[in-house]
Amino acid sequence: MFYLNRWVFVTKKEYQAKDDTIESSVVTKVKGVARVNATNLKLWGPEDYVFPKQGEGFVCVITNFIETPNQTMGNCLESPFLPDANCTKDEECIEGKAVRAGNGIKTGLCINGTCEINGWCPTEKTEKPDPATVVRQAENFTIYIRNFIRFSQFNFSKSNILNKNDSYLKNCSYDEITDPYCPIFRLGDIVRKTGHSFQEMAVKGGSLGVMIEWSCDLDKDDSNCNPHYSFLFLGSNKSHGYNFRFAYYFKDDAGKEQRTLYKAFGIHLGIMVFGTARKFSIIKTIINIASVLTLMTAGSYLCDIILCMMKKNTAHRDSKFERIPKIDKESPVKKMPEGLKRKFSL
Repeated sequence: MFYLNRWVFVTKKEYQAKDDTIESSVVTKVKGVARVNATNLKLWGPEDYVFPKQGEGFVCVITNFIETPNQTMGNCLESPFLPDANCTKDEECIEGKAVRAGNGIKTGLCINGTCEINGWCPTEKTEKPDPATVVRQAENFTIYIRNFIRFSQFNFSKSNILNKNDSYLKNCSYDEITDPYCPIFRLGDIVRKTGHSFQEMAVKGGSLGVMIEWSCDLDKDDSNCNPHYSFLFLGSNKSHGYNFRFAYYFKDDAGKEQRTLYKAFGIHLGIMVFGTARKFSIIKTIINIASVLTLMTAGSYLCDIILCMMKKNTAHRDSKFERIPKIDKESPVKKMPEGLKRKFSL
């Protein structure tokens, strides 16, 4: 009984009601500046390298890019590396049809084995990301993560901002040992905690997960309900990477619209929040006490059945059951002395 009670009430804490449906909101904010080798922008701030701009449960920080500068609307040859753009005659370049996974609409002309398109020209550069263009200062960018959670069953809510002093938030940096509750994370440290090198991942990008776990015993003081952070790489290998495209639009001196296209590689961070809250419940306690007693009774009954079924265990059967002598089925008269038998016969 001691071990059973210890398992139910101490280890599993079945005297408490549990709420594992956590309501959560996350806001992110990235800070840091970096010099980049780009045509139109030489100094990038968060408004240039962070997507989405408003900050949500996920954020992407650009760490590398391939630039196609000064594109204008017009006619040019599609990329010859696209199968749908290859041709031998004009009839294969159906006018008005978009090139599959391409950059524009076919004009109906086949020039030197490639279909002509109408779109932004010249077309996007088809080259591999260059380690030389990595935004190396990105390793020191900081990410502020504000997480608000609520357990509706217990009407309990809390934020991961434990110390709301402005001076503290401006100077702290998350460290699992010295400052485990600071909500500001260095991007390079997040990548390193997943077991990868920042400079290697920055070339092609990658997807990472930031896990925030809340494990709250509400029978204790609220100060014991704190977030615990962990980090993992969301991919099967380093080669997968993460990239997307965006463009900056402007007009030249003649008023003609132009754009600079970027194929951006970056660190994609998904913020995932989960947790459980527990609190004492008299109903749960009574139910589990009754369950323990029922289980003990059933266990005793089962043991008796097993022991009684064992052929060699006569000692247990003798202690559990009383043996009654077998009744002689012969007539009582037959067992009487001869003198009584003659008396009854008269």
